[in-house]
Order: sequence, then C-alpha cells, then structure tokens
Amino acid sequence: MSFFISSAVAQTAEGAAPAGFDAMSLIFLVGFVAIFYLMIWRPQAKRAKDHKNLIGGLNVGDEVVTNGGILGKVKKVSDEFIVLEVSAGQELKFQKGAVVAALPKGTLKAI
Repeated sequence: MSFFISSAVAQTAEGAAPAGFDAMSLIFLVGFVAIFYLMIWRPQAKRAKDHKNLIGGLNVGDEVVTNGGILGKVKKVSDEFIVLEVSAGQELKFQKGAVVAALPKGTLKAI
C-alpha cells in the first residue's frame, strides 16, 4: 500500500517566504474580472436600460410584441399595466414588463 502514498521528504528552507498571492495570480484575477465585466455584466446592463426606456416610452397607438408573442396595439397605458387591442374589439391587459419590442407603424395591418 505504500505505493499510493508519496513520501513527503522535502522541507522548506529557513528563509523562504510562505507561498502567497503572487503577480501571476493577480493578473489572472484582473483578467477574469475584465472578461466577466465585458462579456456578462455590461451587455446585460445595456439590455436592461434599453428595456426600461422601451417601457417608459410606451404611448397609446404603439404596436408592440409581448414576451408570449402576442402582437397588439396599445389602447391604454397606466403605471404598471397596458391594454392591448389584439383584434377588432378584443382587448387584453398586460403588465408593462411583458412588452419586449415595439414594432414599426403599420406592421399589424401587413400581417
């Protein structure tokens, strides 16, 4: 069974500093943080800002798409809800956060 256990024969020198945080570790840490920021955090913050601007700019008459894929024209806007007209005389109430995109005017007539 001794072939599974390696012998620890080496000793540390008297004046050797303990292994700690060296320059290479710092470079990897900074690199990891930079990659995390550039690839994950910044794009997500940009998408959240764009969505917030979209929600804040909703007006009556805008044509939008919800996260469920429902297309409709905004008939009423309140603080947290909107009313969409999805077909003639058919209106549905949604939370503002459900809107994912605004469509160009006339898109609903073309479909």
